[in-house]
Amino acid sequence: MEMMTGGGGSVPKAKLDDDQEAAEREPWLLAATASGGHAPERETKGKEQWRRVLFIGCLVTLPLIAFFILGRESASAVFQIASAKLTSFNGASGLTTNASQCHHDGVSKKKVVDELLGGLLPPNMDRRTCRSRYESSQYYKHFPYAASPYLLSKLRAYEARHRRCAPGTPLYAKAIDQLRSNPNRSVESTECRYIVWLPFDGLGNRMLSMVSGFLYALLTDRVLLVDLPQDSSDLFCEPFPGATWLLPPEFHGVVGLDLFRLGPSPDISYTSLVASNRIKNATVATPAYVYLSLGYQMTDGLFFCGDDQRELAKVNWLLLYSDLYFVPSMYAVAEFNDEFRRMFPGEFKESACHLLARYLLHPTNAVWGMVTRYYDTYLAGSDRRIGVQIRMFGFGSIPVNDMYNQILACSRQEHVFPETTDDDDDQDVATTPNSNNNNSTAVAILIASLYPDYYERIRATYYEHAAKGGVRVGVFQPTHEERQATQMLFHNQKALAEIYLLGFCDELVTSGMSTFGYVGSSLAGVRPAILLPAHGHKVPATPCRRAVSMEPCNLTPPRVEMECRGKAVDKEDLARHVKVCEDYDKGVKFFD
Repeated sequence: MEMMTGGGGSVPKAKLDDDQEAAEREPWLLAATASGGHAPERETKGKEQWRRVLFIGCLVTLPLIAFFILGRESASAVFQIASAKLTSFNGASGLTTNASQCHHDGVSKKKVVDELLGGLLPPNMDRRTCRSRYESSQYYKHFPYAASPYLLSKLRAYEARHRRCAPGTPLYAKAIDQLRSNPNRSVESTECRYIVWLPFDGLGNRMLSMVSGFLYALLTDRVLLVDLPQDSSDLFCEPFPGATWLLPPEFHGVVGLDLFRLGPSPDISYTSLVASNRIKNATVATPAYVYLSLGYQMTDGLFFCGDDQRELAKVNWLLLYSDLYFVPSMYAVAEFNDEFRRMFPGEFKESACHLLARYLLHPTNAVWGMVTRYYDTYLAGSDRRIGVQIRMFGFGSIPVNDMYNQILACSRQEHVFPETTDDDDDQDVATTPNSNNNNSTAVAILIASLYPDYYERIRATYYEHAAKGGVRVGVFQPTHEERQATQMLFHNQKALAEIYLLGFCDELVTSGMSTFGYVGSSLAGVRPAILLPAHGHKVPATPCRRAVSMEPCNLTPPRVEMECRGKAVDKEDLARHVKVCEDYDKGVKFFD
């Protein structure tokens, strides 16, 4: 559903007509052609190019000078400041690396993009089987953080470990044989230990628990395998080079369990095993596999205790059942603190999901085609893209009109949507010279919702009232499925496409407590305006809050009164970096 309204004109579609090969071969010639003239004199261009060379040379040598004059620490600081500092959020101009940055004359200007995202992605993976991996950098608008050198080293080490231990390798076959022969005893000193991700809840929940499970694998030197059902079989590309992350179907038969039906409280969950003295007991062997129930019921809160982590380290296979982003709660495990600080140093705590989601989750070609076709057709020609994600929960449902008014109140509070004129000003805007030319600003508002009501109302607003300043506003909604159908692959593919379209927006308004919105803002690298839930079906007095951190909220952290043994955590550091969420006072999230 699409409509272009406001300001008296439609958004011009960008023309991708720059000759990249010619630019690389004869840059001076392309510059002359673009300006409508002839090739400039060689001498003048030569001077300009020499100035660029000297400028780049200064940038390259600056860290080296710092190293020799100020010492190693200062040189390291220069590198970090130069490459990994937060550059902008919401409205400030960040490291824009759009492959196609549109201009008002309808001509796009090519920008150099780093398709590896600063070394985050491994190079030389097959482009044909997964186009999104190396093309997504052309669509992201914000690159607020670069991965730390230590995180990059952990990712490369993980990839090597995954290649050694993945299904189809001799080490995996050995691990399966050991599991089959004795499921009640873990093998000591095994090279390959695994965490198996199991599907639970909706797509947003699944993506956040995947990222959480992957970070746990990085922290504990395990290998992440995913047990994907049919409804998720064609959503994500293989993320790791040279090996699969898919758990072979026969694993269910090896353990003698239907892992998709165990639910939150099976008798093989870690807490059940502890309660029945089948683990953490010197007189019994450590079982070969343990089920971790870390969903919203939080059955296995002991997982977040240091002494229990030491016990779980002995287990060869961990089966992860979760619908949460439980990363902030892992920071409370003192044994993980040093690794956390090195992977996400200083002010980089809020980059955890942002970086790991961009590394791990890449839509398949089927989904990527939906994303790029829609973006290139409806969004690419705009100067600014605003994503609005609306989710109505059963516990907080309110009438459509109330929700619409809350969205508008949030927009006014946070200055999100273009302002509209009143009726008396409409005629003035319509007759203003040049209000309909290509020099006016074009704004696209993307609506992601199960229902069409909000799209229709926002579209009507800009149809009935002009936007101030001659701004041309287009309102778009790719789908309105009416109900969530997680068990259907095509529904999930369309949902994933919308998550990535949100991730390619300049600014976001998302629904509080919505994992769909959490993933979208993490991929986008923005701090969204979060619509507060209508608890008790009452419209909140404050319509929304601007997120202080772009990290997702862990909606069900372990109980505060739970006592843990093991290494003492730095409570002051914990209180500084793990705080109550902006949208839910019982949840916690990472803050810088």
